[in-house]
Amino acid sequence: MRHELITDAVLVKNYMNGDESALSVLIQRHKQRIYSFIYSKVFDRDITEDIFQDAFIKVIKNLKLGKYNEEGKFLPWVMRISHNLVIDHFRRNNRMPKFDNSGDFNIFSVLGDPTLNAEKKLIKDQVECDLRRLIQELPEDQKEVLVMRMYKDMSFKEISERTGVSINTALGRMRYALINLRKVIDQNNIILTN
Repeated sequence: MRHELITDAVLVKNYMNGDESALSVLIQRHKQRIYSFIYSKVFDRDITEDIFQDAFIKVIKNLKLGKYNEEGKFLPWVMRISHNLVIDHFRRNNRMPKFDNSGDFNIFSVLGDPTLNAEKKLIKDQVECDLRRLIQELPEDQKEVLVMRMYKDMSFKEISERTGVSINTALGRMRYALINLRKVIDQNNIILTN
């Protein structure tokens, strides 16, 4: 059997239907990219191995609980899980600045770099100001969800509970907020770089 001919979607479905070997094919297929991605963030083979294993433990749990909606995006889904685990690792080891959940949100508080030179600091401040201004232009419901998710690090479940709307509605508002931000950025040729 040639594994390359079977799509990720079919392998995920097969695994969810009890075919344990389908998961090993998925792991083999994507191991190098996921492992390299994690290593590029932590620069330590042991930590990379731990995070890689934790990622697939989370994948297995979510698949077993039926919490995965196949949209042909298995690899991006695993990469997002891996990325979140890397962030968790840095937070646990205090290598990443803690984010304060004050009302005055600041995207760069999680990207703090004490070695910024004056020019970089000016650019960072301007980008931050531009981004805050753009977010203020969003419809209130979209702005509320985006701020809760991106700046206050709330889960969609927490957002749903806080706003009194369904999780799907919160997800939809987040999606439209990002689409609207992209439109404004593209229409006005705004360059957000740090």
